[in-house]
Amino acid sequence: MLFVQYPKCSTCRKAKNWLDEHNIEYESRHIVEDNPNAEEIENWYNKSGLPLKRFFNTSGMVYRENKIKDKLPDMSEAEQFELLATNGMLVKRPIVVGDDFVLVGFKVKEWEEKLL
Repeated sequence: MLFVQYPKCSTCRKAKNWLDEHNIEYESRHIVEDNPNAEEIENWYNKSGLPLKRFFNTSGMVYRENKIKDKLPDMSEAEQFELLATNGMLVKRPIVVGDDFVLVGFKVKEWEEKLL
């Protein structure tokens, strides 16, 4: 299982602690140092069943400063995947990628259902 996170993010730290407390094995990946590419994001999106907007870190500075909210309605999915691949800080985190599921953000109930 892949755990994509930003170590300075408090939610990511809570999620990591939760995984460790439940003895769940994972490979950790720093989202800024090793940003997902467009193909990975598209794969995760397709596996997740979530709206593509959920993959954007809508509360992040990069998202707000670049007024991405206003640009998304005019962008194709492919363009959104490419945009997400330009900067790890644009991507909502943490992300957990399993064989047949993807979790975006840290919601304990969702994580319990999929991981325990």
